[in-house]
Amino acid sequence: MIRRTFTPRRLAAAVAVALALPLAACGSSSDDASSDQAWTYTDDLGTTLELDKAPERIVAQSSVAAALTDLGLGDKIVGVFGPVKNADGDVDSQAAGLDVDSVEDVTGEGEYGDIDLEKMAGLKPDLIVTSSYVEPDLWYINKDAQTKLDKQYQTLVISFDGKTLPQIIESTEKAAKALGASDDAGEKGQEAFDAAKQRLTDVAEGAKPSILAVSYSPDLFYVSNPDVSPDLKYYRDEIGLDIVTPKNPDEGGYFESLSWEKADTYDADIAYWDDRIGSAGLAALKKEPVWGKTTAAKNDAYIPWTSVAPPSAQAYADIFDRFADGLEKYTR
Repeated sequence: MIRRTFTPRRLAAAVAVALALPLAACGSSSDDASSDQAWTYTDDLGTTLELDKAPERIVAQSSVAAALTDLGLGDKIVGVFGPVKNADGDVDSQAAGLDVDSVEDVTGEGEYGDIDLEKMAGLKPDLIVTSSYVEPDLWYINKDAQTKLDKQYQTLVISFDGKTLPQIIESTEKAAKALGASDDAGEKGQEAFDAAKQRLTDVAEGAKPSILAVSYSPDLFYVSNPDVSPDLKYYRDEIGLDIVTPKNPDEGGYFESLSWEKADTYDADIAYWDDRIGSAGLAALKKEPVWGKTTAAKNDAYIPWTSVAPPSAQAYADIFDRFADGLEKYTR
């Protein structure tokens, strides 16, 4: 049985990074999610999911799958959809920590959000798990695919819409525990998160470079907004980093898009570049002549930014450490 209540859709761009509120309600009819008793859970979209028993076979969006793996549920992940490997052939940063060779990729070959329904059926999943950047739209599931999936499967959604970094980590952990993760599953990751946060804070206190979060595309240059992007907001407000805020964000607020003729609109000491573009994309960014006038470009000061990361404390601990490594390199 599914009872779904959608909140009104806000106009916003579904971009990199993710955060979610603690679930309105969660849990199962048994304290042991691995039991054969009936299982129920209410997700962030208000959907009440009901199964005869706790799900053992899960197909999840790749970054969510990686987070669930961090929380001890890797053996339940049988399939994924969304980015798995990047243009360089390596595990995509969005799926860092996921054993990509042990799961079936059910991403369809059509437009964004397409799902290979035949592969999905072959996996016999008990549950689908994904996220939402702009409620009620699902991440890497388009409307047509969603309509077809809803006829056969139930989908648990973690909403990132308007949430903070700690909230998404908490929300993901709650979902993981309902799916069978141990009560202390997130403790090791949280310890790593706290240590990495302290290291990054210490580095930030010793150097105050201006940082511009940027994304490359052949047609447009994007400057991301720390007022809206949860990880950038966390870096600015909690860590104390100087993240440049664009003055004229596009509708939705996530970023300001600029023509390449205006790529030097905002200057900064360091470019925090969206690593979804891979090494070829970074090379293309470096060749843009107007961007080349900026301080970061002149000094070749680039730090990779995992703008869409697995929503777990361990994943962000790794990201914090990489950020600290980059800051130390360019601020010594």
